[in-house]
Amino acid sequence: MYMSEADRTVEALDRRTLYQGYCRLNEYRLRHSLYGGGMSADITREVMERGHAVFVLPYDPVRDEVVMIEQFRIGPYVNGDQPWSLEIVAGMIEDGEALEDVVRREARGEAGIEVWNITYCLGFYASPGTTSEHFTIFCARTDTAAAGGIHGLAEEGEDILVIVMSFGEVMAALDNGRINCGPVIAALQWLALHRDEIRQRWLALYTYFYCE
Repeated sequence: MYMSEADRTVEALDRRTLYQGYCRLNEYRLRHSLYGGGMSADITREVMERGHAVFVLPYDPVRDEVVMIEQFRIGPYVNGDQPWSLEIVAGMIEDGEALEDVVRREARGEAGIEVWNITYCLGFYASPGTTSEHFTIFCARTDTAAAGGIHGLAEEGEDILVIVMSFGEVMAALDNGRINCGPVIAALQWLALHRDEIRQRWLALYTYFYCE
C-alpha cells in the first residue's frame, strides 16, 4: 500500500541563499518520505523565490469584451520568440495586502480601468519543480467603453498597451497561439467554461442598478 497522507513528511536539513536580485535563488537540502516506505536520500534543490502573483481577467458582460494588455517580456526574447506578450492584468502581492486590493490596484495601474464583482477562478503554482511562486486568478466585471491607451509605471520600466477584444477575438487568439502565457491561457479557458453563467449573473446586476 502506498503511503497515506499522514505518512507524507519532509525533513528540512539546510537552506542558503545563492543569489539575491530581481528574484532570489535559494538552495534547499532535504529528505522526504517515499511511496514504498522509508525516507529518500538527502537531495539538493535550487528554488527561485519572488513572491506570489495575482491575475485578473477584466470582462464586460454588456459588450461581451475582454480587456487585454500587451508588453515586452524578457523570457520569450531570450528564447528567440516574439517578445511582445498578449496578457491580462497582473501584479505581485505586497506584504499584508488582500488579493482583491491587488486586483483593483493593478487594474488601475496597468489598464486604467475600474473593476467590480471580483470573482475567484483558480490558483496554481507557476512551475512547482523550480519556483515557489503561486498564481491566483480572478475574473472581474468592467466597462470597456473607455478602455485603451498606453499605461504602466515608467519608474518600473512598464510600457503597457491596453487592447479591448471581443470574446470571439480573444478565443481565436488563444486558439492560434498568439496568446502563449500560461496563466492567461488558464484564465481564458475558465472564462470559456463559465462565460454564460457569469454573463447572466452580471447582466442581471447591471440591469438592476442601471436600468431600473
